[in-house]
Amino acid sequence: MAKALTREFEATYPFGFDEFQVEACESLVRGESVLISAPTGSGKTVVGEFAVWLALQEGGKAFYTTPMKALSNQKFSDLVSVHGADKVGLLTGDNSINAQAPIVVMTTEVLRNMIYERSDLLIDLRFVILDEVHYLQDRYRGAVWEEVIIHLPLDVKLVSLSATLSNAEEFADWLQTIRGATRTIIETERPVEINHHYLVDGALYPMFVWEGGEPAPNPQIRLLETRSNWDRPSRSKGKSPGPKKGHPQKRRFPRRADLAELLQSEEKLPAIYFIFSRKGCNAAVQQCFRSGVTLTGHKERKQIREFAEARTSYLDHNDLDILGYGEWLEALTAGVAAHHAGLIPVFKETVEELFKAGLVKLVFATETLALGINMPAKTVLIESLNKFTGERHEVLTPGQFTQLTGRAGRRGIDVVGHAVVPQQPDIPFRQIAGLALTRTYPLISSFQPSYNMATNLVRNYSREEAEHLLNSSFAQYRTDKDVVVVEQLVDRNEAYLASYREKMTCDKGDFEDYWRVREAYQRLNQSAKVREAENERVRIERALASVSAGEVWDVRTSRVNGNVVMVSTEPTHRGGTRAIALTDTSRIIKVGANELREPPQMVGLVKLDKASWATLRSRSGSRLDHALRRKMAAALKEFNGNGGKGKRPAPEPDEDVDLALAKTAMLQHPCHSCPDRDRHAQWAERASRLARENDTLHKKVRSKTETLSRRFERILEILEEYHYLEGFNLTEKGWSLARIYNENDLLITETLTRGWLHDLGPAELAALMSVFVYESRGPVEVAGPLPTAESKKAYGKIVRLEERMKRSEARAGLEMIRGTETGFAMTAYRWCLGDPLEDVIDEDSSPGDFIRSTKQTIDLLRQLQSAAEDEQLRARLVDAVEGLNRGVVAYSGVAW
Repeated sequence: MAKALTREFEATYPFGFDEFQVEACESLVRGESVLISAPTGSGKTVVGEFAVWLALQEGGKAFYTTPMKALSNQKFSDLVSVHGADKVGLLTGDNSINAQAPIVVMTTEVLRNMIYERSDLLIDLRFVILDEVHYLQDRYRGAVWEEVIIHLPLDVKLVSLSATLSNAEEFADWLQTIRGATRTIIETERPVEINHHYLVDGALYPMFVWEGGEPAPNPQIRLLETRSNWDRPSRSKGKSPGPKKGHPQKRRFPRRADLAELLQSEEKLPAIYFIFSRKGCNAAVQQCFRSGVTLTGHKERKQIREFAEARTSYLDHNDLDILGYGEWLEALTAGVAAHHAGLIPVFKETVEELFKAGLVKLVFATETLALGINMPAKTVLIESLNKFTGERHEVLTPGQFTQLTGRAGRRGIDVVGHAVVPQQPDIPFRQIAGLALTRTYPLISSFQPSYNMATNLVRNYSREEAEHLLNSSFAQYRTDKDVVVVEQLVDRNEAYLASYREKMTCDKGDFEDYWRVREAYQRLNQSAKVREAENERVRIERALASVSAGEVWDVRTSRVNGNVVMVSTEPTHRGGTRAIALTDTSRIIKVGANELREPPQMVGLVKLDKASWATLRSRSGSRLDHALRRKMAAALKEFNGNGGKGKRPAPEPDEDVDLALAKTAMLQHPCHSCPDRDRHAQWAERASRLARENDTLHKKVRSKTETLSRRFERILEILEEYHYLEGFNLTEKGWSLARIYNENDLLITETLTRGWLHDLGPAELAALMSVFVYESRGPVEVAGPLPTAESKKAYGKIVRLEERMKRSEARAGLEMIRGTETGFAMTAYRWCLGDPLEDVIDEDSSPGDFIRSTKQTIDLLRQLQSAAEDEQLRARLVDAVEGLNRGVVAYSGVAW
């Protein structure tokens, strides 16, 4: 059946499937999840498309997730063209189209939120395709992928598509542990081979030669590299002086327009030319246009113009002028375009469609183009291998280099693809060749619990289940693989336990209760047999192990001779127990078995208020604050002042009497007379043994001191401090926080629940919410004013609260609140009021950034709508969204 269905699907494609594609498709039919690690352009998405087709064949649903809205829009368009608009939906935050469809394309965040909300859309879900799953290592958004993988129902099969990973087997082992049967398919061969070229003095040289069947750096290039050095272009007018006699020839970096013509003359178009700067991309397009570079014929120029005019026909003419439409279109018709986040979506999408159609020949792009957008080229040129990270310039990693060059070579069109690197002023050729040869791209988890994640864990799970899920993360797996394996063993044992308990059900009574009574008798009986063998040290150890916080014990040692109050216990290096106690002078002492002459005796309890008892029982002796120490010392003095005759424990009963009572309780239990008692006992014995094994496993997990669990506990402390939790239950504020998905989630929820938004109008709300989503580009924060007195007052409260929260986090060893920026507040305010685009965007502003920040503000306002209790506030939030979602912002969300 697996082979037949795969062949049936393959017949719908104009090309035959590769072996790895066939293997993956057949695995899905057999009910396995699959992980595919393969080079860019190798055809991984075919497997995702097969999962969609298979879900339809089975009458179920498939969700196709991507890391970016642009990718979701592109995949939506692709699937609509195959399956029809009635069967495909889109959910990205910006768009909600046909959400009830059997096929829904969405960003990974949308699926995560659906899982936490237990959406009805998850009913009949068969497959989830996680495209670009290696994105889970993204510092800011990567945790979402792990949340989805961990929380998704186990009957849903995953199709995980990834670029080449050097630790794919490790990631697959984790998936297998978490999700069950998972087929790992690692494809290292590219369908289209890449030839690497090095550009020196306007000529292309092969980067490698073959030595002994292996590629090696071309020695000719190393020779050329030593014959001349670099001269950076002078900013002064006129010609620079020629080289001095006896000095090597100076070399300049070639003009971008010259490189465009070189690629055309070498028949290496269409090409993607990567420049890690928006301004650099725009400047390259202008240089080519002004230099008269034309890469298209008359018929192609006409097609480009008609297509571009149709795509932008719904935009206002005045807005098009502000967006530089005229210059953009003229360069486009010449076959040259830029592609980066500063462009409005419709411009980028038009470039993508025309490039795929072979009409646009050369695209100057930032690295965002490498993140899965379907724009294969014959050639990729990387202008500089140095990339600014926001703090400093760093050389590309081998993984980044491979991701960029992976766009070279169009399957079914090109026999080979080409990757070109011009000679770099500051990087020797040998290092560049090493980038191309390295094949080590490990996947590293970025998973960390957030405030929102914590509230959703509390909302949906018990404390033990929540810690279990955190311990199941890939991050924890890489830190300590044993923890994840143990957690899965606990899961398996729990399933067996449920089965055993069902089989030991007795119609005479509660057999589990009977078994506890019987085990108590057996323990006492065993104790009686070994009692004579116990020596004084054993009794001392047993006494120390039995102490509890707040008990007063009479202790006789060389250091103390009298009553002390017990705080906690700790293990010794030799496997014994040491008691941590407090004297009536507030001094902490540690009492071990070695220094005791006789077993200590419990003589009573100190008197403390409920808060002190709670604190005492949650902390060790070394963590008691001075105030609690003083309280306990005073209580001990009061106890001693009463003659040390506080509440004494009942005398230890004679163990033989206990044994007799336990035997009587067992014999009188209704289940003891059951004719099937021995059969029930067999299952009870198995259940008891398995329960003990699980207790041991839980202790093993705790002993690993998991980083994520400790962080989770500290987050819970913060949430309790700000009244989001009571114990392990959400308060009303906690339910609001569970609906806010933002790096500033806690600060935003506090702003909402403290009533600081109630006096603000729609435009003021837009301005204030923008401070939580806006990020300045570059290392320097761009500050801006708040538009009104009320919004300034509210923001002042937010800033003061932010500082307080950061102090709370610092005490807990956390650093989670991102902070706020006001650089977009006035822009959001004016746009929400209805000001025209020309008055909102100035020459230094990027239209793409304006749209993205506006859409992020809209998304946050919509989240607040679902979290707000006040109807009037909700109405103003709706008005704020409507005020922002207009003109070029609204049109940019249209799926093509």
